[in-house]
Amino acid sequence: MQLSRFTDYTLRVLFFAATNNDRLTTLSEIAAFYEISVEHLRKVVHALSKSGHLQTFRGKNGGIRLALPPEEINIGDVVAQSEGIAPLINCAEQSCRLTGFCSLQHALGRAQAAFMDVLREYTLAQLLSSPAMQQQLISTDRAQA
Repeated sequence: MQLSRFTDYTLRVLFFAATNNDRLTTLSEIAAFYEISVEHLRKVVHALSKSGHLQTFRGKNGGIRLALPPEEINIGDVVAQSEGIAPLINCAEQSCRLTGFCSLQHALGRAQAAFMDVLREYTLAQLLSSPAMQQQLISTDRAQA
């Protein structure tokens, strides 16, 4: 299973916002830090705001910050919201001579559930527990101040 770029960016935004949560961060700041498109991040931030993970503030001094403490943000839930829970192979979308006999769909379903169960064991706070990772995520502009 491979996570989408959208989910990757979702997790990156949460990492950055959590580490710099004592202030508002901007899309352009996050985009520059990760060297990714502001337009991609705009969609990610919109989704995270709708799901209740981020607060957004408009205007000249606007930006984003976490809406919940990092301890309350479950990584498995974030990935499930971002990716959706579609089967890895949708046997109903195509004709197959093995329909009704094949056990692959069941095996893949169990594997997908196990994957999500492991991710649900982690919170954002747990993934950010490494001081080295936190130091890396501190904005360069802020570190130079």
